[in-house]
Amino acid sequence: MIRHLFVYGTLRPGDVRWCLLEPFVLDAGVLDTVSGRLYDTGLDYPAAVFELPGTIHGHTFALLESSLDRALVVLDEVEDVVGGEYSRVSLRTGLGVDAWAYAYGSGLDLTPIPSGDWLLHRPIE
Repeated sequence: MIRHLFVYGTLRPGDVRWCLLEPFVLDAGVLDTVSGRLYDTGLDYPAAVFELPGTIHGHTFALLESSLDRALVVLDEVEDVVGGEYSRVSLRTGLGVDAWAYAYGSGLDLTPIPSGDWLLHRPIE
């Protein structure tokens, strides 16, 4: 069973959706990477495509086992999994952790983020 989540955008600590993830995390998490490319959607949040070469920077969090199912329901809703904008996928991070992450689905105009890091591209104010 996967009990970790890799986040690369607005769910990262200090960004606008962190408050939605924070109640479900076990600890402070770790800086981590995954393979793929990161894009700016022009809507104040990024999109990730994991099947492409490149590096995406983010955080990996252990999720509380007692609220794991609830966490995934909430996050699937936040990421619009049902609407198809994003989908929850399993992947292995650069640190070798099996984790869930949210992959871009369709319907948006995307601009590459060369650094692969949303916080460098759009620093938190």
